[in-house]
Amino acid sequence: MEDVALDERLTDDSYPVTELPLCQLRLMDDTRYPWLILIPRRRGVSEVFELDEADQQQLWREASRIGQAFKAFLGADKLNVASLGNVVPQLHVHLVLRRQDDEAWPGPVWGKGEPRRYDLDELAAMRDRVLALVEGLDLKAD
Repeated sequence: MEDVALDERLTDDSYPVTELPLCQLRLMDDTRYPWLILIPRRRGVSEVFELDEADQQQLWREASRIGQAFKAFLGADKLNVASLGNVVPQLHVHLVLRRQDDEAWPGPVWGKGEPRRYDLDELAAMRDRVLALVEGLDLKAD
């Protein structure tokens, strides 16, 4: 797998969880919303269609399986999946769990209020939960 440097904004706003077959999995630093980011380890890619077909399938395999398990595990009402790239051009996919009682519902989470940063204990607990969830998934190509 390629060694790809992350955009500085991704490293500033999130924490590493683990390496998946294609992506680095990171936890967004905002306790208001359970929020994961998948970043394919491919240099110079800003759009999904710039990945080869096998990598596109692997990206959606990782996003779908992690998203489904994450939603069920934490009991969310909705999973938002997005790849915007307007501010950070490096390809990355957001998996944001939403609840009807969250402060941004039903609107988007971007630009809504100030993030509530994880303290060290909260961060360790959430990373452990996500890591345990991911370790139980089959994310390899079929």
